[in-house]
Amino acid sequence: MNLREAVMEAIESLAGNKLRSGLTVLGIVIGVGAVIAMLGIGRGAQATITGSIGEIGTNLLFVFAGGSDEVRNPKPLTLGDAQAIGDPFQAPSVDEVAPILSGSLEVTYGGEGTFTQALGVTTEYESVRNVDMAEGSFLSEEHMLGRAAVAVIAPDTAERLFGRTEGLVGETIRIEGQPFRILGVTVARGGSGFNNEDDRVLIPLTTAQTRLFRRGRDEVDMIMARATSAEAVTPAQQEITALLQARHRTAIGADDFTIFTQQDFLATAETITGVLTIFLGGIAAISLLVGGIGIMNIMLVSVTERTREIGLRKALGARKRDILIQFLTESSVLSLIGGVIGIIFGYSLAMLVGVIARASDADLSPAISLDAILMATLFSAAVGLFFGLYPAKRAADLEPVDALRYE
Repeated sequence: MNLREAVMEAIESLAGNKLRSGLTVLGIVIGVGAVIAMLGIGRGAQATITGSIGEIGTNLLFVFAGGSDEVRNPKPLTLGDAQAIGDPFQAPSVDEVAPILSGSLEVTYGGEGTFTQALGVTTEYESVRNVDMAEGSFLSEEHMLGRAAVAVIAPDTAERLFGRTEGLVGETIRIEGQPFRILGVTVARGGSGFNNEDDRVLIPLTTAQTRLFRRGRDEVDMIMARATSAEAVTPAQQEITALLQARHRTAIGADDFTIFTQQDFLATAETITGVLTIFLGGIAAISLLVGGIGIMNIMLVSVTERTREIGLRKALGARKRDILIQFLTESSVLSLIGGVIGIIFGYSLAMLVGVIARASDADLSPAISLDAILMATLFSAAVGLFFGLYPAKRAADLEPVDALRYE
């Protein structure tokens, strides 16, 4: 029996029990569809997260106070540290520096109030962080020198306080009970959680030092630095490390500061989303195993129902190998049909999730890759072969005399 004959015979046999074959195929369809959809959604989420981080800039460095737990009495970061890092003679690979004070403060307008992240920043923050203004203007040097009570707010904060994000320039909000005039509203960048850039208030660093945050003289919470290029990130990190070690007089290997780069955040995000994608795919693959068990069950029933047929075939000269190939082909055809339909179903499901996400203003575009399709197809074929092997062997091992006597 050649392969073509085996396939045609398998299709004819399966067509004789359409309902049973259809229900068996349904298990594989759901399994393959779930794997395709979950992998596509997971990779889409990974692309969205890494893309959002990458949009901020691949040449950013973030300097935080505090090092390892072994460091005693760590020195805080200061404006002097920021000025030294921004000195082209001391750190030639650094293009621009933005010191930052931060904290969660209460912001109110009329009867509405909310706690949001307030950042005390300098004018350099706009270019270092690539801030775009939807309306109004950013903080200026005059606001810094005059310790002005002005603020730039993000769209989510504006929506909660005013119920709108337009026409807010000149309005007055209160931060910790103190009045601040709105200079402008930033463009929405997307995000969630504690580090949501669409939910914050930006105020002059000098104003934050004197009126809102209780810190030591010239102390800052973070220093953001932009390297001259993406290739200069590593030299910039080395220069900043050497500079702060000298200024803080720390021992080798006992730094009282920590430096992160965008590559660090990207690598962490890719690792987390990669694990999540594998986890989702693994859960979905369980349904494929359930579908495989369904194939085994159906093939065992088929062997029982066709015992006399098997005996007759063997009596007419069919070899053990022919019977084995016949039943393995039937289980493989079931699995492959389910796999093909499952790929279409999974792709459609992933695209539907993408449409729903976009309708909900969520930046998620599922990515169905060729390797995911190939993996799901091969896995479904393997499931058919594996779970069809026992029923096929059982059919092939039947003795012709016993099979012909079977009622």
